[in-house]
Amino acid sequence: MAEPSAPESKHKSSLNSSPWSGLMALGNSRHGHHGPGAQCAHKAAGGAAPKPAPAGLSGGLSQPAGWQSLLSFTILFLAWLAGFSSRLFAVIRFESIIHEFDPCFSIFCSGADLPLGHHGGAVGMCRVPVGRGTLRAFVKLGCLAAATPPAAQAAGTHSGGGYISRSVAGSFDNEGIAIFALQFTYYLWVKSVKTGSVFWTMCCCLSYFYMVSAWGGYVFIINLIPLHVFVLLLMQRYSKRVYIAYSTFYIVGLILSMQIPFVGFQPIRTSEHMAAAGVFALLQAYAFLQYLRDRLTKQEFQTLFFLGVSLAAGAVFLSVIYLTYTGYIAPWSGRFYSLWDTGYAKIHIPIIASVSEHQPTTWVSFFFDLHILVCTFPAGLWFCIKNINDERVFVALYAISAVYFAGVMVRLMLTLTPVVCMLSAIAFSNVFEHYLGDDMKRENPPVEDSSDEDDKRNPGNLYDKAGKVRKHVTEQEKTEEGLGPNIKSIVTMLMLMLLMMFAVHCTWVTSNAYSSPSVVLASYNHDGTRNILDDFREAYFWLRQNTDEHARVMSWWDYGYQIAGMANRTTLVDNNTWNNSHIALVGKAMSSNETAAYKIMRSLDVDYVLVIFGGVIGYSGDDINKFLWMVRIAEGEHPKDIRESDYFTPQGEFRVDKAGSPTLLNCLMYKMSYYRFGEMQLDFRTPPGFDRTRNAEIGNKDIKFKHLEEAFTSEHWLVRIYKVKAPDNRETLDHKPRVTNIFPKQKYLSKKTAKRKRGYIKNKLVFKKGKKISKKTV
Repeated sequence: MAEPSAPESKHKSSLNSSPWSGLMALGNSRHGHHGPGAQCAHKAAGGAAPKPAPAGLSGGLSQPAGWQSLLSFTILFLAWLAGFSSRLFAVIRFESIIHEFDPCFSIFCSGADLPLGHHGGAVGMCRVPVGRGTLRAFVKLGCLAAATPPAAQAAGTHSGGGYISRSVAGSFDNEGIAIFALQFTYYLWVKSVKTGSVFWTMCCCLSYFYMVSAWGGYVFIINLIPLHVFVLLLMQRYSKRVYIAYSTFYIVGLILSMQIPFVGFQPIRTSEHMAAAGVFALLQAYAFLQYLRDRLTKQEFQTLFFLGVSLAAGAVFLSVIYLTYTGYIAPWSGRFYSLWDTGYAKIHIPIIASVSEHQPTTWVSFFFDLHILVCTFPAGLWFCIKNINDERVFVALYAISAVYFAGVMVRLMLTLTPVVCMLSAIAFSNVFEHYLGDDMKRENPPVEDSSDEDDKRNPGNLYDKAGKVRKHVTEQEKTEEGLGPNIKSIVTMLMLMLLMMFAVHCTWVTSNAYSSPSVVLASYNHDGTRNILDDFREAYFWLRQNTDEHARVMSWWDYGYQIAGMANRTTLVDNNTWNNSHIALVGKAMSSNETAAYKIMRSLDVDYVLVIFGGVIGYSGDDINKFLWMVRIAEGEHPKDIRESDYFTPQGEFRVDKAGSPTLLNCLMYKMSYYRFGEMQLDFRTPPGFDRTRNAEIGNKDIKFKHLEEAFTSEHWLVRIYKVKAPDNRETLDHKPRVTNIFPKQKYLSKKTAKRKRGYIKNKLVFKKGKKISKKTV
């Protein structure tokens, strides 16, 4: 079994040179690493006692460490300033406005999701994500200081595009503050493992508590930290520091997380949290066996160790299976299954697969968000694994797991970008160290620090500290003699050009792709001038001003929060997609013909129906392009009434032209989108009714409504609102009334007047008058 890794004093040199040394000094002073003991260790290593630094600012700057700290803080401040400024493009180019659909619920939401309802969120401002997003630079620097060489600490402070998209001004979403909490929790966990301090572990628990209250992605933390501890046990890197850190974190973090209302007892009753409980039980068994190690022989300990660990693991596994089978522990959720099987959600839970953020990530998206870091990230991971220790095991596990999950789901690029920036900083730092610092190293060989004496006494622990495997001076000189000034200059300029390209790319992404609010669209003319398409707010303002305050609006769930927030009207479904059957009912109404849809709308007391149509301006995110997901969700709950195959042609095509399916051409969504569109000719090159989004002439131009009437259409036809007619007091008949005659039509008409009219005898015998015989005949 491996001995516990070296104490915190082994990392003294790297921590003191970091900009976070002031914060870390609090934890180090608790263990006496900056007191006389460190000086004694330095003397024991053969070095002279350090001279006291001159007082005053000039004395501090006269030392190399002072200039290094000043330079690090300057670079960090500039990175923070660049990140803060780039996130303000949205406000500068547009205005202070909430960008996405979900944040509208966090800002103002009074009557959403009728009749289900839910509690409102916290109130915030548009610029909150900017501050939290740029604060993440400090957290990333702390993580670098805790787990990487000091040269890398001032490099990885820029955010990739994946996180910028959720932290620009106006993007007041959970992720804007949750990623900051995620990184801060990881930093405090690494600090806890390094020090074994209960103080830092309690700080980690408080940060975890804040993370749980901010975002459901806290499950990533409560599974990654136990995985880190489990891997450390497999690598035989158990120590008291790990035991104290994880035991305290699991117990206190469990209790704190259960105080969040929407979490409740999930940490002890859901399968997503069982890994943490299993590792906790396994760690207790491992610690007990370590306690018995000094009291048994080597052979007895090995037998007891393998038997005890096997029994503990088996007991935990069987207990989880039994509790899951009996129903005490909830099984894995559909969202969790979709992370392992990308086709699971489309078949079993289509509402999850319908969200664009839940689609698998393409290579284009990886490059768009990470740019050159796609290439430097693996190099940084290799440098991290090459000089492994307890903290870098966590960084490696974080990187590998985040890469996998980001490939499965686009949204999880948020969790990948921080570790990519940190590991890329390590790669750049090692390159710069090798090509810029060799002359200085040749003239001034490195002086052994206070932890060298411990390494000499325990040579088996050399791998536990990064960079401790040193070559002889002659070997270093031989290696560095081959690097000429030309090669160093070329490599340095190349690295600086790559960093400059990355900075320019991030600025372009922020100012263009991620600065445009989803509620406000922009287009550009041939001369470069910009047109603002404000149809969404135009429609919501119309709803607020021209409808009753108690009116109920039916739309697809994407726009629920915006309608509730901006129009202040009650919606049937919204972005809180926890009730699949209710959303499926709305999907069924949209997929049915007008008569069947009217019955559903009357049962839900719908007053208005809102649809998004992009056929005029070429907007690809309209409801026609989302329509198949409405059908699939409705089919999951109403398979007898809605079938996806009915909306395709016999050749399996989804078409809106004359060749389209009759079921599609007569459904409510199609009719509301294309009503009066067949009369519109957009330009002389296309026929009337030409859909620019689908590049096709619509097949049903003669659309008429019986139960709906057009109430509002925005300037660019992007938002269309229809009013649901009230039922008639007396239903009109579609056919002619049936004529009922009590008496059959008379065949005999009397010659008498009306006053002397005789009665009519049915089946009266008819007498034929004979001829009179004349006398001549006789």
